[in-house]
Amino acid sequence: MDIGLIGLGKMGGNMRERMRRAGVTVVGYDRNPDLADVASLGALVEALPSPKVVWVMVPAGDPTHETIAQLRDLLGQGDVVVDGGNSRWTDDLRHAGELAEKGIGFVDCGVSGGVWGLTEGYALMVGGAPDDIAKVQPAFDALRPSASTGFVRAGSVGAGHFSKMVHNGIEYAMMQAYAEGYELLEKVDLVDDVTEVFGSWREGTVVRSWLLDLLVKALEEDPGLASIRGYAEDSGEGRWTVEAAIDNAVPTPAIAASLFARFSSRQDDSPAMKAIAAMRNQFGGHAVKSE
Repeated sequence: MDIGLIGLGKMGGNMRERMRRAGVTVVGYDRNPDLADVASLGALVEALPSPKVVWVMVPAGDPTHETIAQLRDLLGQGDVVVDGGNSRWTDDLRHAGELAEKGIGFVDCGVSGGVWGLTEGYALMVGGAPDDIAKVQPAFDALRPSASTGFVRAGSVGAGHFSKMVHNGIEYAMMQAYAEGYELLEKVDLVDDVTEVFGSWREGTVVRSWLLDLLVKALEEDPGLASIRGYAEDSGEGRWTVEAAIDNAVPTPAIAASLFARFSSRQDDSPAMKAIAAMRNQFGGHAVKSE
C-alpha cells in the first residue's frame, strides 16, 4: 500500500516509521523540511498512485480545516482522506460533506498510543463507510498492536473521534483518581515509600493499568515529582465529553470533576477559595491567611 501522511511530529513521525516497518510505502509531508519527504502537499499527492489515500495528523481546528480544504482541491473521485488528529466529531461531518462534493471519501480515526505507539502499536477507533475504510485497512493493520487487537470500526463518519473523545474523558478521570490517591498517601506519615506502594498495585489488583505503570515510572525517575509544577493542560476532549454528556443528559460526575480539577491547577491563588475563606471568616470568625 502507498499512503501520504501530513504532520510528522511526535505521533505522525512514529506512525510513519511503524507503517514503513510493516511494508507500507509512506510519503510524508511536514512544514519542517528536515522531517518531510516532499516539499509540498502537491508533491505528496503527485507521488501517490490512485486511488490516493492521505492521512492528516495535524492539530485540531484551523490547521485541520485548512489542510483538508487544500486536499479537496488536489484529490479526486475515489480518493480518501483520513483525519487521525484529535478533531471534534462534529468537524468530521463538515469535512466529509465538503469532500463528498468531489467524490472524495472521508474516514475519521481516533488514535491512542502516544509516544509508545511505535513499539507498542496504536488503538484505532474508526468512523466512515466500509468501502473507504477498506482502502486504508493495510495502514490500520500496520499501526494496530496485533492482527486481533486495537482496531474497531466504531460506526459512520464521526464515530471514531466520538469514541476517542469518550476514551480521553475516561482517561481524565482515571488520572485524577491516581493523583488524588498519590497526594493522600504522601500527606500522612504512616507510609514509608509511596512509590513502592503504587508499584505493589501493578500486579494482582483491580486498579492495575498502563497509566499506573507510567505513574510509577515517573515517580522512580523523579521522586516526589520535585521537578514538575502542578499545572495540567487539557486537550479539549475532556470538555467535549462533558458537553456531549450534557447534550444527552448522561451523568458523568467523575469525568466532569477531573476536568474542573485541571482548571484549578492553573490558579496560583484561587479566587473561589478566597471567597470561601472570606465567608468562613464572616460567619464563624475563622482565621484567614494574608497574602
